[in-house]
Amino acid sequence: MPARRPPFAFLRQELPVRLSNIMKEINLLPDRVLHTPSVQLVQSWYVQSLLDIMEFLDRDPEDQATLGQFTDALVTIRTHNDVVPTMAQGVIEYKEAYGDDPVSNQNIQYFLDRFYLSRISIRMLINQHTLLFDGSTNPAHPKHIGSIDPHCGVANVVRDAYNMAKLLCDKYYMSSPDLEIEEVNVSNSQQPISIVYVPSPSLHMLFELFKNAMRATVESHENSPRLPAIKVMVALGQEDLSIKMSDRGMGVPLRKIERLFSYMYSTAPTPQLGTGGAPLAGFGYGLPISRLYAKYFQGDLQLFSMEGFGTDAVIYLKALSTDSVERLPVYNKSAWRHYQASQEAGDWCVPSTEPKNTSTYRIP
Repeated sequence: MPARRPPFAFLRQELPVRLSNIMKEINLLPDRVLHTPSVQLVQSWYVQSLLDIMEFLDRDPEDQATLGQFTDALVTIRTHNDVVPTMAQGVIEYKEAYGDDPVSNQNIQYFLDRFYLSRISIRMLINQHTLLFDGSTNPAHPKHIGSIDPHCGVANVVRDAYNMAKLLCDKYYMSSPDLEIEEVNVSNSQQPISIVYVPSPSLHMLFELFKNAMRATVESHENSPRLPAIKVMVALGQEDLSIKMSDRGMGVPLRKIERLFSYMYSTAPTPQLGTGGAPLAGFGYGLPISRLYAKYFQGDLQLFSMEGFGTDAVIYLKALSTDSVERLPVYNKSAWRHYQASQEAGDWCVPSTEPKNTSTYRIP
């Protein structure tokens, strides 16, 4: 089957490059983070994955057995589902042992953005290859080309994500807000919005946003006779596909917005690995990783909140699949310098977060 050779030839060269790039950056982490048991475990998984793929560098691409073994090796690598929570556990181990260090926190935030983005890209390649070449077709999506939906109905993805989040919300709160969807298609106002896209990242992002919106709405209106609906606007322009989710969950203060995208900050109780439950529950990684999914395809995820009213979350994606090229971290001197940077004194006046008690001061 000649069609199988180009993907095999590409992946056996590309995957080792991506793995090696991020493995170099793992070694640049502060020693106190690098030597935590969980980070050491993740590092060993990456070493093993690299060795598994390197075995195929000199194998004959014409050999059908080789192609089948390569696909099997990729499936094995794909089963490493605990990478994200295990790395998160490593951060927790570091914080519990050494507390908060602003310089290390800055390095860890920079690293984890790049580490998880790299992982997204690797899994995207592996999923596409295995879906195309493992000899089976997904009966739920027979028209998909691997993981790509050539006619992805955006409103349908929104509803799927809403229904998934609604199940959780109904389970924990015994109620959930309704959904209202509006579509604006600039090129054809009579047609529902459909694009060539990989639905799974969008589903992940929307699911996380719906969970947050539902929780905020229910908890802030527990004494109200009716929950305000969550409103979603989908707009397709010439360049961007934008999805705005608006809730009436009373919002968050401006100073807390950036914290919501920090791996070092979570208000939820720390979960135990292997206990099941919702994915990433308690690690506080839902929003930062959702933003990485958007950035991977040259988009973004932004929050606009009005404390006392509610929050608008906007996902920006590319309207054209030709513009949705991968955004990948590359290990070079610029990346190396980020890990060497020390915290400098600020050159702006920052007011105290708490007003001083002047009664404690005495004039000499």
